[in-house]
Amino acid sequence: MESSSETTTNSSRSSSSPPPPATPPPIPVVSPCAACKILRRRCAEKCVLKPYFPPNDPLKFTTAHRVFGASNIIKILQDLPEAQRADAVSSLVYEANARLRDPVYGSAGAICHLQKQVNELQAQLAVAQAELVNIQMQCQQANLMALIYMENTAPKSAPLQQSSFDDDADLAFLDENNFLGSYFWDQSLSSLDMMSVL
Repeated sequence: MESSSETTTNSSRSSSSPPPPATPPPIPVVSPCAACKILRRRCAEKCVLKPYFPPNDPLKFTTAHRVFGASNIIKILQDLPEAQRADAVSSLVYEANARLRDPVYGSAGAICHLQKQVNELQAQLAVAQAELVNIQMQCQQANLMALIYMENTAPKSAPLQQSSFDDDADLAFLDENNFLGSYFWDQSLSSLDMMSVL
């Protein structure tokens, strides 16, 4: 009997005992930025390079580091406000890539090359525009010539026949002694009389 009572008390004690302590959540492992990984140093929480050189893009820092050096990059970023740092990093990486391709001129050489292309394209555009104006002028001249040709080849109305009074011999019948001439003379006088009456 005593053994059964001891087992019940032991079971009641085990049920009322506090649960084992819960394991703490795992601390997230923060991977160092690409700059600190390449430089083999501890990446601080407030690392200046961390936002701009992520760990999955080590080539970005490698290129800039090869040309400018880590201390110069850090100094440049610390001297700038945070709003301008991303643009500064992009410019540094672009200049570093250009310097690796062309150690003498760098990005200035690329800009000069692009400016030369722009000038060549502008010259080609000017030539094309001049040719277009020339073609338009030729079309206008062709249209004008076609219009003149059409006017010259259009059928004209029959010209008025010249009267037979042009010859001096034919005008003889209009003198006063001629019957036809006297008839026209009388008709013109009568018309003048009618107008005077009115």
